[in-house]
Amino acid sequence: MKYHFIAIGGSVMHNLALALHQQGHTITGSDDEIYDPARTFLQQAGLLPAREGWDPERIHQELDAVIVGMHAKADNPELLKAQALGLPVYSFPAFIYAHSQSQQRIVIAGSHGKTTITSMIMHVLRHYEHDFNYLVGARLEGFDTMVRLSPTAPVIVLEGDEYLTSPLDRRPKFLHYQPHIVVLSGIAWDHINAFPTYEGYKEQFALLLRTIAKNGALIYAAEDTEVQALVRQEDPAYHCIPYRAPHYSSDADGTTVQLEQRTYQLSVFGRHNLSNAAAAQQVCAQLGITAEAFWRAMEHFKGAAKRLEPIAEGKDRALFRDFAHAPSKVKASVSAMLERYPDRPLTAVLELHTFSSLNPDFLPQYAHTLAGVEEGIIYLNPQAMAKKGRPISAQEIHDAFQRTDLLVTQDIAEVVQALQQQEWPHRNLICMSSGNLGGLSMDEIGSFVGLTEKPT
Repeated sequence: MKYHFIAIGGSVMHNLALALHQQGHTITGSDDEIYDPARTFLQQAGLLPAREGWDPERIHQELDAVIVGMHAKADNPELLKAQALGLPVYSFPAFIYAHSQSQQRIVIAGSHGKTTITSMIMHVLRHYEHDFNYLVGARLEGFDTMVRLSPTAPVIVLEGDEYLTSPLDRRPKFLHYQPHIVVLSGIAWDHINAFPTYEGYKEQFALLLRTIAKNGALIYAAEDTEVQALVRQEDPAYHCIPYRAPHYSSDADGTTVQLEQRTYQLSVFGRHNLSNAAAAQQVCAQLGITAEAFWRAMEHFKGAAKRLEPIAEGKDRALFRDFAHAPSKVKASVSAMLERYPDRPLTAVLELHTFSSLNPDFLPQYAHTLAGVEEGIIYLNPQAMAKKGRPISAQEIHDAFQRTDLLVTQDIAEVVQALQQQEWPHRNLICMSSGNLGGLSMDEIGSFVGLTEKPT
């Protein structure tokens, strides 16, 4: 088949292109900006467009389908030509659904924990040599791409994003999948540009539950009050299976889970990650994997990239990075660090650069998310500020976080200076960003902390 990708540089888009290319399909693509790691991966596969920008000449009758990403606009010249020629045009979730209708579809949804739960399920299925397809939001050790679409796999595990599908389809992506099993990990307001009210945001998850197949399953976070309320208001034709974090203990060496007089040693830590593991265990149980087998496999799980990822660790200090940007994610990551290292002060660097995080009306959602952090640094990406909103003052940040001692800056040099001046013995650092933290590399930050060794 011949597929053309409009906005091929997107995180899932370029991985879907790579997956189809590996299956022998002919792939072309376009984008007006492509950054690493997508640029490198596409170049290595011979799929990097020769030039950036849009060119309707790339669209022709020989194409079997066009796949359009959210980054494209409705008036994109390539998209307009594809429509004029009557070519099949898919968003990536619609394309994935079209190619998985014969498979059991498992959707991992919620405001937080989606990538981690999906990763855990994938790890366990691979550990026991199950054949499965997947879509996940981060690269995982042992997996070449973030997407697999084998025609022979009986199951597909999908990270279900609630953000909008494409410029032509303003519904959440997860409404395309028609799942047999859904995990709902938690609900906390996000994506204020797409869902300007919290009620409107919560309604998207109610719509998702109504797409679950009859006699399917909803696996839900029993400790999340918003999820509980949603489940109570529904009249389901599917089975409802609650989950909660197992009994565990955590210290600087890791996490010990105790279940039925057995103990398991895990690398992941924090109550939210143990809750994520409980969700993954319930999914695997639906696929015939026992609880004991699940937790044995989890002893080998190292985590997903940028999800409480240990960058460097010494005897008296540690450096972690996390994708956290939404308030619930920031709070969970900070809590996990404080739980694992209760005797070490914590310094936290948080980059605000998403539309929601730079919206003054949304900022109060960050109240108390840095509670327990001794030194907090908020970096406001100036390019994102220019694109996504009006200037935000340090006072507004202090009021929103309800902390007057935060360093707030748009100058990455100030972040560097603050880190260099910090006393690092017996102290940890977590860097939280879904951006690039002003171009600072983790190696540079590790040198400020006095750490260069990757953890074992």
